[in-house]
Amino acid sequence: QVQLVESGGGLVQAGGSLRLSCAASGNILSIDTMAWYRQAPGKQREWVGSTTSGGTTNYADVVKGRFTISRDNHANTVYLQMNSLKPEDTAVYFCYARILSRVTWYNYWGQGTQVTVSS
Repeated sequence: QVQLVESGGGLVQAGGSLRLSCAASGNILSIDTMAWYRQAPGKQREWVGSTTSGGTTNYADVVKGRFTISRDNHANTVYLQMNSLKPEDTAVYFCYARILSRVTWYNYWGQGTQVTVSS
């Protein structure tokens, strides 16, 4: 059994910063892609950015230059550093990971953490 647990969400003023964490635990043999998604009220879930096990990182245009994804492979943890936050960044942020558990690759999601940016 594998779990992704996110932390670090909260309320911040526009222009501020937050750092989200997502730790994977359980029967993990290997982790490939780890990513962040977000879902604002009334909108579809959207991709924020992702990082591969090889270190390649990509970002959605709307966050490029403001958000940074990093990863601690030893701790099976991915981080999302969010700077220069805007009210439109308000959303529930979800962590995603593609994990080899036992002999099969699975897609896992965290429970989500709320980020609210006030104007």
